[in-house]
Amino acid sequence: MLSRVADNLYWMARYIERAENLTRLLEVNLQLLLDFEHLNDEQVTEHWDPIIRASGDEELFYELYEKADSQTVTDFLTFNTQNSNSVLSCIFSARENARMVRDQISSEMFESLNNLYLFLKSANSKTVWQHGAWDFYYRIKEHSHLFQGLVMATITRDEGFEFMQFGTFMERADKTTRILDIKYHMLLPRVSDVGGAVDVAQWIALLKSASAFEAYHRIYVADVNPMKIAEFLMFSPDFPRSIRYCVKEMNAALHRISGCPSEKYSNEAERLSGLLLSELNYGSVEATFNEGLHEYLDHIQSRLNEIGASTFKAYMFQAPVDLAEEIQQHQQMQQ
Repeated sequence: MLSRVADNLYWMARYIERAENLTRLLEVNLQLLLDFEHLNDEQVTEHWDPIIRASGDEELFYELYEKADSQTVTDFLTFNTQNSNSVLSCIFSARENARMVRDQISSEMFESLNNLYLFLKSANSKTVWQHGAWDFYYRIKEHSHLFQGLVMATITRDEGFEFMQFGTFMERADKTTRILDIKYHMLLPRVSDVGGAVDVAQWIALLKSASAFEAYHRIYVADVNPMKIAEFLMFSPDFPRSIRYCVKEMNAALHRISGCPSEKYSNEAERLSGLLLSELNYGSVEATFNEGLHEYLDHIQSRLNEIGASTFKAYMFQAPVDLAEEIQQHQQMQQ
């Protein structure tokens, strides 16, 4: 497979997954604010600031806006095209990547993505958002689910499919670390509020942001426990948005691409993904909290970045062509 094609498929899948995760995060937190009435400006900022910090775009946000509140954060993460990670920018980039590889994906996939692109580009999208953020974000999530269903139903299981799978689970693992890290930055009004109504509401919002609320409660029923929630989102072997599950799928996709047996590795990306998977397979939430949850999540994000960079180097990197040298070599061969 051409490196350009692999790169486009990988990023198309990542951008779709990123847009869906952002959409769910914003929807849940807007809904959470409705549960807390009479918040002053300082409390509203304390609610939104951790979300901006966890997004990794804090510096750009404060260059464009004076303070974090419902209006500025939703605008920055949804509509602002100066933010390359906004929902709008992600969908536009996903559609551009899909357009470059139209012959590699099904017509249904491109139509689905193109319809979402046209909706967001139209003036109607702002109108829908102003009439109700829930309807707006629901439509984006619906398109994302349709697109991912079409990937599973209409694509041959070849290298292109594996690069899309790798991109999807890479993005999902990264977003789960960032969603979990939001709680680290959130401040409670008083130390005595730990375990109180506000603390519980924040942990429930975190579960919903990762689409994990129902899956978590099937195991732990009504016990909203920070240790159990962190363990579920980091180490669950079965939940498709836990970090461990995502890394397992990334590792499997890399081995299917190279054809190398899963117990061995043929390049640095496979070595690093196998190493991270082993850490997660034998990790424990107690050790993570002793190390520091924020520090551990930072470590995971760095490891994911290393795997992404190694995969790019192994399959997608194209060394720049020195035309002058090529011409010189060609002339020498003709002499």
